[in-house]
Amino acid sequence: MQTLLLTGFEPFDQDPINPSWEVVRLLDGWQLGADVQVVARRLPCAFATAGECLIQLIDQLQPAMVIATGLGPGRSAISMERVAINLNDARIPDNLGEQPIDAAVVADGPAAYFTTLPIKAMVKAVREAEIAATVSHTAGTFVCNQVFYLLQHALAASAVRSGFIHVPYLPEQVLASGTASMALETQVEGLRVALLAAWHTSVDVTETGGQVS
Repeated sequence: MQTLLLTGFEPFDQDPINPSWEVVRLLDGWQLGADVQVVARRLPCAFATAGECLIQLIDQLQPAMVIATGLGPGRSAISMERVAINLNDARIPDNLGEQPIDAAVVADGPAAYFTTLPIKAMVKAVREAEIAATVSHTAGTFVCNQVFYLLQHALAASAVRSGFIHVPYLPEQVLASGTASMALETQVEGLRVALLAAWHTSVDVTETGGQVS
């Protein structure tokens, strides 16, 4: 049995829940096919420990594919991230109180890494399921981007495909503010469709365009 490692984050910024974990935990144990199973794990929202935790999971599980997820505040669609940059520049402290500014994720590392997932095929599949999805060209500069960068850095010399997906707030998190959100069951189904497309697509489609979000 092959493993698709799927990660989400613990809550941060005084919020009691993080949609990324609420979504991925519901896919833990799901079998994409006869020979591949999703293993969902939660990462700490902390610069000092998130990457280390992720690498330990990769070493332990030896996954055939890795997809990390995180909350994209203000986004209304499931966002397939294209690029991670070598920069930590936090607008708020993380869960350990750290707030790196203008700091490299990896000293002397490449300026950026691209996803190795077929993100346009994933977006196309999710949209065909009538769920909002987009290609994004910015994963931010908080812990999400750091995890995405460290993931690609760790697997750069391997055949394991990997990448990052941002998900919206849940409706109950934004009832008073009217901020963009997406229902939990919709996010779960959208991610399920995206995982199937990622696993079964060897060469990405050539849909035009993307969106910075």
